[in-house]
Amino acid sequence: MWPGQQPPGGEQNPQAQNNPYQQPGYQQPNPYQQPGYQQQPNPYAQQPQWGAPAPVGAPTPPPGSGGGGGGGGDNRTKLVAIVAASAVVVAAAVTGFLVLGGDDEPAPVSKGSTGPSVSGSASASASSSAGTDDNPRNGETEKPTIAGWKVVVNPKWGIAFDVPADWEVQSPGLSQGFEWEDKKKSDGYDRILQGGTAEFKSKWCSVDSDKDGKVEDTALAMVGSKGAEGAKSTDEIAINTPAWWVFGGYTEPDKKSITFDKKATPFTTASGVKGSYAWAQSTNTPQKGKCDSDGKAITFGFKNSNSDYVSWNLYGAKGVKDELPKATIMQILSTVRLHGTPTQN
Repeated sequence: MWPGQQPPGGEQNPQAQNNPYQQPGYQQPNPYQQPGYQQQPNPYAQQPQWGAPAPVGAPTPPPGSGGGGGGGGDNRTKLVAIVAASAVVVAAAVTGFLVLGGDDEPAPVSKGSTGPSVSGSASASASSSAGTDDNPRNGETEKPTIAGWKVVVNPKWGIAFDVPADWEVQSPGLSQGFEWEDKKKSDGYDRILQGGTAEFKSKWCSVDSDKDGKVEDTALAMVGSKGAEGAKSTDEIAINTPAWWVFGGYTEPDKKSITFDKKATPFTTASGVKGSYAWAQSTNTPQKGKCDSDGKAITFGFKNSNSDYVSWNLYGAKGVKDELPKATIMQILSTVRLHGTPTQN
């Protein structure tokens, strides 16, 4: 029994108004029409739950085709990245794409890997926006609360946390997540996104799944934060969200292999942020590709300085060599703190 019918919202919608792909006469192929794009609808809308009544806004995954690991192998679920930038760059689509544009008017851009980088001539144009850069707002000028770690900042929601030194911190303007097919949606897809992200072993597994010469990279783990508009409690966020990350990244279209906490656990971070967390994980998910694996995810729901509900989310491969241990995950969670005034109005 799943927690709900829609994934939690809170990040930019790549199909926002003024999308060039929706303009008359635009001839470039629409990446949103390729199998497996992931975006993020408002999750906390009143929706029926999986079976018995439960908190609104939890995930009921739509049908697609199998596989996991953030888009590896035959998985039609794809990793989506959105960058707040001014240029529009087009590259060949494989298992994911970048979306470049203003914060309210992102324009889709295809890419050839599941990471935030793009291939070909697009690399030079997008690299400063898609990867770690020297922008002081990306956390490089902030001091970590754990010596030797790196700071990750999401200025949109006023959130910061630390990750170990061997993680790759992405630009704070980048949002990443998953998309899968859902014919009930107006655009045919459902998705979940978060910003202020960092990756652990970004090239943990690489494969050219469609044999076109472009390699897709799958990270071992990813962490970030997002809004939770429409939520009514931190428990609701914690219970409803993590199954979506496991579904989007590791099991789609299978939901039978996913289990999740039915009750959230109260938690206070080292800085005094109070909220709730819950876990979801998959077991014996059907595997189709080299980079497919079971997955696990944890969500911590809390309020930012604007009293908006937000969440911190970490997901990763489960049952694999070098799997991120729970002790490290909880140590990262303990560093979650409020950061400045959220730019999200």
